[in-house]
Parts: sequence; structure tokens; C-alpha cells
Amino acid sequence: MFADNQERPRRRGILDARHLAADVQLRRHARPSPLDSCPQGSSGRRILSRCFLFRNFCYNPFGKPPRASLRRPAADGRKRHLAAASQTIEQQIRAAFDGLTRAERQLCNHIMHNYPVAALGSITALAKGAEVSTPTVVRLAQKLGYKGYPDFQTSIRAEVEERLISPLAKHDRWAGGAPDTHILNRFADAVVGNLQATLGQIDHADFDAIAGLLADRDRKVFAMGGRITHAMADYFTTHMKVIRQGVTLISDMSNAWPPALIDMVPGDILIAFDIRRYENNVLQLVEIAADQGAEVVLITDQWVSPAAARARYRLSAHIEVPSAWDSTVAIQVLVETLLAAVQTLTWPETQARMRRLEELYARSRFFRRSK
Repeated sequence: MFADNQERPRRRGILDARHLAADVQLRRHARPSPLDSCPQGSSGRRILSRCFLFRNFCYNPFGKPPRASLRRPAADGRKRHLAAASQTIEQQIRAAFDGLTRAERQLCNHIMHNYPVAALGSITALAKGAEVSTPTVVRLAQKLGYKGYPDFQTSIRAEVEERLISPLAKHDRWAGGAPDTHILNRFADAVVGNLQATLGQIDHADFDAIAGLLADRDRKVFAMGGRITHAMADYFTTHMKVIRQGVTLISDMSNAWPPALIDMVPGDILIAFDIRRYENNVLQLVEIAADQGAEVVLITDQWVSPAAARARYRLSAHIEVPSAWDSTVAIQVLVETLLAAVQTLTWPETQARMRRLEELYARSRFFRRSK
């Protein structure tokens, strides 16, 4: 399943989200409920039930591999995952994938195609589902830096819970381990760390491809976000409208979608923002847009929105800070950098458009003028 993309050359072994989307559509109608694979009363079933509440059990297709090397895990899987600099399961698999055997790669594909359901059951069930041996499961866990399958499974449970963490629980966790430094220093350190981690894993070729799509004036651009990220979509469209025409902000209210979607044709672009606790309306709109042939660009967090299954491109930002809420600073940097890149690609046309816009502002006396 780690097939090369024939249209956009990718590093060997990278799963393309468009290929996965078609496979997911088939699997949705061919398999029993994921809850059936977890025993009644088990911790895996309880966690998965919470996933269903936010539709976070959906498939998590791979994006580009991070440039950071695979970290040695701590002794405890939960502590390992909650550490600020830790990698997600996807990133760990990405980093180790080239050194895996054929059977281990087959197992990785099965885990990520059915994440997190596949790894919440017994080792026997996982091996059977992936059509590999149980020793292969153990070897993969050890190659990823875990003591064994139970340790690997603990980390997966922690990652699932991390995706669904509430602001109250997040505050309690940070407050319990906060250092003695001033909140300004703690927060700034976390934000700087998020920026470094985000920029370190962004694939430049993908970023340039996204900028190229947005610079294509033959394509209309649409943007939308969730309860928190709608402000990011608004900021993006406000500036993009200065750069080019054909830009629309889609409301987060579904009753306002049809007038926007009726004008969306194959090749148009949807910029979707979605961070934990991933929202159903974002996923729904992404699915509709993808079905209409739109090129979906998803801007999400390090744990990845379920909407990634239908996205052509994905930019993941690190968002965790010492607060009850997550930080959107790294997302803001990605947005502003994209705007700068598109402006550079289209500067002659953008310059003429901005001059005309300034004339209109002057006639309307919108801004104060110095005497």
C-alpha cells in the first residue's frame, strides 16, 4: 500500500492519501464495526467509544516523513507520548519504514489503514488481520523502540486519548508539572519549540506545490475551519482576496454550504483547517468537496485530523502549550508563509490588483490620512 504517486514523485514507500481514500471507501462497506474487535468492558473499547464521539477513529493517512531521527522511547509508553518532543506513531513508523522487512511493512500498512482499531486488540488478532506472524508484531514494536507489543499498545492508547483531551484535563496536566519560571517564559519556550518542530517536518516540495495551486488564477479558492480555526480561515481569505480574485470563505454553518459548493468545480481548491478535538462539520465539507473533484489542502495538528483521508496535501503544525487551550501560532506562521509564497509567484498581477485596491480605499476614505 506504500505505492509511489505517479503524478507527483514521492520518496519511495510513501502512502498517497488519494489512493487511500478509494481504499477506505471500499473498506467502509466491507468490514464489521471496529468496536466488534474490542472485548466488552476492555480499555480499548472504552477509548474507541470516545473516538466514535468525535469520529476520530477514521483513517490517518501518511504525510511526508519528518526530518528528525527516531527518538529513543522512555520506559513508560504514556509518558513517552506526552513528552513535548515525542513523535506520533505515524512518525515513528515513517522514520523506521525503510529498514523494515516486507512482513513488517505489511503490518505497518494494516495498522495505519485501521488506526487505532487494529492495535487495540490482542497481538494474535493484529497478526491475523495483517496476515503476518505474532513474532513479526513483536519485532516491529521493538524496532520502533518499544519493549514489546504491550508497551507499543500503551503508547497508542495514550495517543488516542491525547487527540481527545479536553481543555479541563489539559490544564490539570500542565498545572501539575509546570516549572517555576514565569508563564511568559514557559509559554514562549513552548511556542518556539512548536515552530521548530513544525518547520522541521514540512516537506518543501509539498509546500511549493500548494503555493503553486493557490497561485493558479484558473482555480477558485475556498477556505473553512472549525470553531477555533475558522478565524484562521478568515485571516487567510482576507489576505488572499488582496492577492487574487475567486476566493471564498465558507461558513462553519452547514446551511450556508450549498451556495458555495454549487460553484465548486473539479480543480478548485479547498483549504480546510482542523485541529483536535476534530469537528464533524469540517470532515463532512472536506468529503463533499473531494467528491466534487476539489483539491483539498488540510492544515491540521501533529495528531492529524480524520479529514486527511480525503486531502491531497497536508500541513501539520505542533500546537501544544502550557494552557487549557492549544496554540495556533505555528498554524499562523504556515498561513502567512503561504500568503507570502503566493504573492511572490503572482507579484505582477498582485501588484496591479493592490494598486487598484488602494485607489478604491482612497476614494472611500477608509483609512485615516496624515495631515
